Amino acid sequence: MATTTTMTNQRIIYQTESGGVAVIVPTGSVELALKDVPVGVPYEIVSAADIPSDRTFRNAWVIGMDGCVEHDLDQCRAIGHDKRRAARTEAFAPFDEIIAKQIPGADAAEAEAARQQIRNKYAEVQVAIDAAADPDEIKAALEATP
Repeated sequence: MATTTTMTNQRIIYQTESGGVAVIVPTGSVELALKDVPVGVPYEIVSAADIPSDRTFRNAWVIGMDGCVEHDLDQCRAIGHDKRRAARTEAFAPFDEIIAKQIPGADAAEAEAARQQIRNKYAEVQVAIDAAADPDEIKAALEATP
């Protein structure tokens, strides 16, 4: 009779069709959890410590040649740019309203000057993201903007 191992510190990982890495956390034995891996899809059994704790760039995870979870830097940059654009849009919102609605008593020139400052700030973030050598530098660039 085969024995079944229960190891809660192990994870099953596999590359998904849509990109990214699926992580299965066994609630019982690893062997029983393998039924959740799609048929024919290669998988790895790794230690929980091998899964990045920072989920900022989770959609950029890939399984590396050594079977560990790594980051696709180009995908991290794309995610970073999406976050940068969203933050910039949020920062623009109050000034866009002044300009679009031509609110009486609101100075459109001041609003446009504020918008230019926002453009400049986020242009610097864009350059920093493009120059980043790793996901931590991308994250730092994003965190530098309130």
